Amino acid sequence: MANVGFRQYLSINRPQKAILELFTGIPSPIIDDSMNRVYGLSGLKPYNNAPLLGAAFTVKCPDGDNLMFNRAIDIAEPGDILVVDAGGAMDRALCGEIMISHAIHRGLGGFIVNGCVRDSEYIASCGFPVYALGLSPNGPFKNGPGELNVPVVAGGMAVLPGDILVGDADGLVVIRPPDAEEVAAKARQQKETEHKLLVTIAAGKWDRSNFIQILADKGCEIIS
Repeated sequence: MANVGFRQYLSINRPQKAILELFTGIPSPIIDDSMNRVYGLSGLKPYNNAPLLGAAFTVKCPDGDNLMFNRAIDIAEPGDILVVDAGGAMDRALCGEIMISHAIHRGLGGFIVNGCVRDSEYIASCGFPVYALGLSPNGPFKNGPGELNVPVVAGGMAVLPGDILVGDADGLVVIRPPDAEEVAAKARQQKETEHKLLVTIAAGKWDRSNFIQILADKGCEIIS
């Protein structure tokens, strides 16, 4: 008999390591630009400078409860990114130093919490990527229910088990695995294009006439 809302799906399709590594060293804004600027997660802040790259292991929790979050740490694979959807609730932290320390011991790749965390001083120095909506000193309950490896929402974006996640100081982007190779190729090309533009700017040779043409085409009035 199905127990909807209280289930653990243990098998997910993770992208191969070689696919994940295509995004190494590419800033999140460039990746998002390469997907028409619509796959960035909003509102989630990085709580340290550790870069994030890995496959999503998703967790759906009730507001203020981390029972399934704890279970996820125990069964996720090394390198997995736990994406925890707590419905955006801001009244209780879902994790802190103890859970993060256990995740580091297990070799996980980071936490993305659509809710709050705590122990910010530890997080700032631990070298483990943590993104969240905010901070709260209030601890969580452990009553359940919850689900593992179902579609969740984080930062206003749907995240599916096995999705590729990239995070840095600017924020987070999600890449669907079937799109990964094409997106990575576009992103690397844009990164090179932007590098060349920066060289041009430094030399004082950036031709800005196209902006004048855009304004003209849109009918912008010029008043002396």
